[in-house]
Amino acid sequence: MESILIVDDDINLCNVLSEELNEAGYNAKFLLNGENVVRYLNDNKTELVLLDLNLPGKDGFEIQAEINSRSGSKTKIIILTAYFDERNAIKSARLGASDYLCKPYDFKDLLASVQKVLQARN
Repeated sequence: MESILIVDDDINLCNVLSEELNEAGYNAKFLLNGENVVRYLNDNKTELVLLDLNLPGKDGFEIQAEINSRSGSKTKIIILTAYFDERNAIKSARLGASDYLCKPYDFKDLLASVQKVLQARN
């Protein structure tokens, strides 16, 4: 079972999204801020991170860079943000994000992106 980490400060979104992903056959967990993401990834095998850009403490770009700097990191990242900004989409792609989706999202579209990203890494 592939593991997904959701990093978002919206507890309601985290609860709903983790439940939907678990029902779809994934092992989904969440963190409400970016402070402990790298520690979590070091302690837990995780194939994919669904990452919000606007977080308390560290922002999504800082977290994305930290994930990428991990030795041998193969963890994929999909950005989920409520604020579409072309510059942010480009910056996240340059930092290696596999996709950039805007909230509110259609779960079928998100699930298709998750499946595509996870299949591409195999």
